Amino acid sequence: MEKIVLAYSGGLDTTCIIPWLKEKYGARVVAFCALLGESEDTEALRERARKAGADEFYFRDLTGEFINDYAFPALRAGAVYEDSYLLATALARPLIASWQVRIAGETGADAVAHGCTGKGNDQVRFEVTTGALDSSLKVLAPLRNWELTSREEELEYLRERGLSIDDRGGGKYSIDRNLWGISVECGELEDPWREPPRDSYIIVTPVEETPDEPQEVTLLFRNGNPAALDGEELEGPELVRRLNTIAGAHGVGRVDMVENRVVGIKSREVYESPAATVLFSALRALESIVLEKELVLNKRKLAIEYGRLVYEGKWFSPLREAIQNFSDTSAERLTGEVRVKLFKGRAVVTGRRSPRSAYVEELATYTEKDVFSHDAAEGFIELWGLPLRTWGGGKDDS
Repeated sequence: MEKIVLAYSGGLDTTCIIPWLKEKYGARVVAFCALLGESEDTEALRERARKAGADEFYFRDLTGEFINDYAFPALRAGAVYEDSYLLATALARPLIASWQVRIAGETGADAVAHGCTGKGNDQVRFEVTTGALDSSLKVLAPLRNWELTSREEELEYLRERGLSIDDRGGGKYSIDRNLWGISVECGELEDPWREPPRDSYIIVTPVEETPDEPQEVTLLFRNGNPAALDGEELEGPELVRRLNTIAGAHGVGRVDMVENRVVGIKSREVYESPAATVLFSALRALESIVLEKELVLNKRKLAIEYGRLVYEGKWFSPLREAIQNFSDTSAERLTGEVRVKLFKGRAVVTGRRSPRSAYVEELATYTEKDVFSHDAAEGFIELWGLPLRTWGGGKDDS
């Protein structure tokens, strides 16, 4: 191997990986850092990577691409994993890995590397994505097979090589953050019986600390994409950022779940995704008045499969892309407004309207405006129930 592109976060693990790769493979290391809406000091990251021995440093602000080309498509598909997780980290990994592959091509690298552990989901997402986009690249996962077993050993490894790098601290939890959501695990959360401690809250306020008055927000969607908040047109990232703040202050968007990881183990995870939670509920409400019944039913079924594919690292699979095409076609009609009340951890839809609405008041009403043909119901029921009457009438009672 001559050159390796490392997905570099600036943490101790990936900082330690730089000299380890250089020593083990005698290769040049390109540190690649991606911004997905979180705040980072780019120059500090560059200097940290340089001190660790990186030969090149690449930084890309991918926030817009992440929200518009990954988060919003998943929103249009209604993607959620195991009824709860809105896939923030799972959506970020294929984007980062795709850029690793791109930079490998630009720099002439023959390998990529990541800092994922051997029991998590992210290793699967990075490596499956790389294989789908460029199977000629070698994928290296140092944390799966190197000799370092603790944070203290990693720090000592760096000190032995004369690397004076401030340890930013591992903290009590393992946290992954992007604009669409936050994943929190490890520490006290590993006991599924224990209530998550107050210090595990990041952007969502505990319900008991939220305002005692509700707040309503109005969201405008165009073709299934969020376009405005409370009447103000906003770009995707800014809309998500503002809605995170508003909904998070009311305790909305926190999920505590035990999920089934790709590698076969169960893991207790806490997720925070205020904006995603509100947008998911709002778009479903818009679907309810716009989309035809059979379309909605089948969209729900495909959403489950879509969520599983994303969770398992198969963003670039033909099935995910096919379901995306189906979802985007149905979303072409999803233009309208939804009003949502935020209060004590809940996001409750209180109104929805659309120029493409299939809701007809004259058909739904029980007032004198009613135009529904009640007489037609008898014949409808006769034919609708015919298969079951036939089945029931043919039973053998002997």
